[in-house]
Amino acid sequence: MTPPSPARRVALWTAGVGAVVFVAVAAWLVPWDPVPGGPLPSVSPESVFTAQQIDRAEDYARWARVWSWSGLAVSLAVAGWLAFSRRGRAFFARLPGRWWIRVVLAVVVVQVVGRLVTLPLSVAGRNLSLDYGLSTASWGAYALDVLKGEALSIAVTSIALLVLIGCARRWPRAWPAVTGALLGCLVLLGSFVYPVLVEPIFNDFESLPDGRLRTEIFALADEEGVRIDDVLVADASRRTTTLNAYVSGFGSTRRVVVYDTLVEALPRDQALSVVAHELAHARHRDVVTGSVLGAAGAVVGVGLLAVVIGALGRRGLPGAREPAIVPVVLALLALATVVSAPLQNGISRQIETRADVDALRATHDGAAFIAMQRRLAVRSLADPTPPAWSHFWFGSHPTTLKRMALAERIAGDG
Repeated sequence: MTPPSPARRVALWTAGVGAVVFVAVAAWLVPWDPVPGGPLPSVSPESVFTAQQIDRAEDYARWARVWSWSGLAVSLAVAGWLAFSRRGRAFFARLPGRWWIRVVLAVVVVQVVGRLVTLPLSVAGRNLSLDYGLSTASWGAYALDVLKGEALSIAVTSIALLVLIGCARRWPRAWPAVTGALLGCLVLLGSFVYPVLVEPIFNDFESLPDGRLRTEIFALADEEGVRIDDVLVADASRRTTTLNAYVSGFGSTRRVVVYDTLVEALPRDQALSVVAHELAHARHRDVVTGSVLGAAGAVVGVGLLAVVIGALGRRGLPGAREPAIVPVVLALLALATVVSAPLQNGISRQIETRADVDALRATHDGAAFIAMQRRLAVRSLADPTPPAWSHFWFGSHPTTLKRMALAERIAGDG
């Protein structure tokens, strides 16, 4: 058997080191058994929602999945055609300019073409949201958000590809290790600066006004051992009617954010239940955990990508030094994102479950938690009983009915 080339050995070692780090961090920091008392059966949907509410949510979710999955399938097909068809390869081989200019041009072409071919499906999905009263933004505001998102995606993707191809040109053998380390650091940096550089592009934020809710949130944070300087309110109502809250960033950029729709629509006890969940994320440093796992995943991805590019190079495709490799990298990345979704979302569901457990124990108010989950589900038209395989593959949170069952169990345990 022919021994692997030096570059391939480096790629395999890079993927192996990244995998070891990923597994070690996941085993150490991810709560793999967060539910007290063992397996948790769901509550009956009929005991929580009316038949009309169930039918409405299921109808919306059914069509939302149609447009979303159709867009995913089309985007994968187009990315594959641009990367692997003879015409696609010939087009990218003819791009003008220095190598770094051709990298950026290639990213722009792939991103813009992908957006244009899936735009009718995106519009259909938005029309669905409008029909069901979930969207409040005008078409002009929607178009502006799309343009902002696309520009941001092009910028971030271009930086990553410039790092990858630049390293391959500078270190022909060691580039997988160098690129993996650099991209891993960029993932951590991106997570750190995201709240202060990216979130303000899409929303305006202001401090939660003084009052009973703000006072009780700070008291709850003290009880959970979480230091917070402020609670921010995002102007989400200009875009959606759904209710949400989140934690982003870490260290000096960490922020707890609630939607203005949530502040206005939820009673105080239910709003506290939501914030307690987010404070639990902060207490366990879940953003840091996710960022480290993302960085390790980037190292694994670069190592495997180098192996695949080496194999494709022997079949006549461009090497990692060539800007024409950009559509190939993006197509492989899109496919890898879909394939790895069950792992990513499985980890997310475990972390979200632990945050629910902590929130219930901090507030000692299972009734408010259940009422809040019901209100959020009705407001967002969440499918109470999504297809099992769909939730396994794409569900980042436990189902509403599971979360309610958890609240009943925690309350029963006292």
